[in-house]
Amino acid sequence: MAARSKARKRAVDVLYEADLRGSDPLALLRERVADAHPPVPDHAVRLVEGAVEHAARIDELIDRHAKGWSIDRLPDVDRAILRMSVFELLWADDVPDAVVIDEAVELARALSTDDSPAYVNGVLGAILDAEVPTS
Repeated sequence: MAARSKARKRAVDVLYEADLRGSDPLALLRERVADAHPPVPDHAVRLVEGAVEHAARIDELIDRHAKGWSIDRLPDVDRAILRMSVFELLWADDVPDAVVIDEAVELARALSTDDSPAYVNGVLGAILDAEVPTS
């Protein structure tokens, strides 16, 4: 698995665990970085911090584009994948949009339900179409 793929998985792990525990993702991230078992890559730190920094806007976008589901009704792991991916899609200019979406779909395939990859792809595609200007 490529370094950035591992970092994305680690970021999803932190966001998912914080969501389940009802705890602060940044506090949990600091614990995981200090523990370093397994190590937390810099890109994972960037993704978690970015998802937290832009949380209100990210959740608003997910809620608007998640057809048939409110953000609170999404499977927990899908919510974590979407939060991380929306941050990376809209605020991380060093990663191509297609890579962000592909990585999110692969995480959903590995970690969630059979329907999740297509759903994650659809939500991210809708957000990309609505929020990213074409040149």
